[in-house]
Amino acid sequence: MTNTEEFNPSEWIIDRDGNIALSIRFKERLFCEKSPYQTVEVFDTYDRGRMLTIDRIIMCTEVDEASYHEMLVHVPMFTNSQISDVLVIGAGDGGTIRELVRHEDIRQITMVEIDEVVVRASKEFLPTISSALNHPKLKLLIDDGINFVREAADNSYDLIIIDSSDPVGPAEGLFTKSFYQDVYRCLRPDGLVTVQSESPSFNRKAFVELNQCLKQVFGKERVHPYLAFIPMYPSGIWSLTYCSKKGAHPIQDFNRDRAIKFAQKQNLSYYNADIHQASFCLPTYIQKMITND
Repeated sequence: MTNTEEFNPSEWIIDRDGNIALSIRFKERLFCEKSPYQTVEVFDTYDRGRMLTIDRIIMCTEVDEASYHEMLVHVPMFTNSQISDVLVIGAGDGGTIRELVRHEDIRQITMVEIDEVVVRASKEFLPTISSALNHPKLKLLIDDGINFVREAADNSYDLIIIDSSDPVGPAEGLFTKSFYQDVYRCLRPDGLVTVQSESPSFNRKAFVELNQCLKQVFGKERVHPYLAFIPMYPSGIWSLTYCSKKGAHPIQDFNRDRAIKFAQKQNLSYYNADIHQASFCLPTYIQKMITND
């Protein structure tokens, strides 16, 4: 929008807290449905392609989603080469599943998403993101992920990915110690977890509290936050967190050669071997936030 264009607030989605806001202009709303849990919408934007929001909070845009989904999936996949059975909590847009099925050695993916409206909207309006939601390796369950993990058998999964929205509404329980104790129990001895762990700048309190929670469950030496840059998330800087049950380290045990070949073969947009390693280099202010606990 040029300076001469009139500002029309009805054309903008504003993702904000009390002090910071991010605004994205859209052409039209393609989908809107209020589920028992939240309001799900899809917009066609001017600059970022199609965009999924939940309760007007931005979940993903077609232009920027790869940086989030690629980093959530490929970081653990190149730390443990023996991953066969994967559990994904959330991930209704399908981007995490799309990245997982790139790995031929994965035998089965179980995805537990509480809101079928998110899945349905993504399948219809976000086909480049949701393209693997009908993959034969995927077992998709519309269910409560917290209850599913609570009832799951011990030592069931090699990798668990928590691809949640912000800690409000149905996702609030995915940020608790009791949930992660169940996650830990469900992991096999060499198992790994990656978690959407909020922005150290935009959601500082949630980022710090989740880091403390994960350290209590996995141990301080087995919890490693890392960063991805996602322009369409408020502040642009977002954290993910890698945890291991036995102690596999995301840098020391990183299979760099395999990651290089994979990223080139798959023509990935964001993830590569260098960004894998660099993402764990945290700015000093973030280091202080998670070492003073």
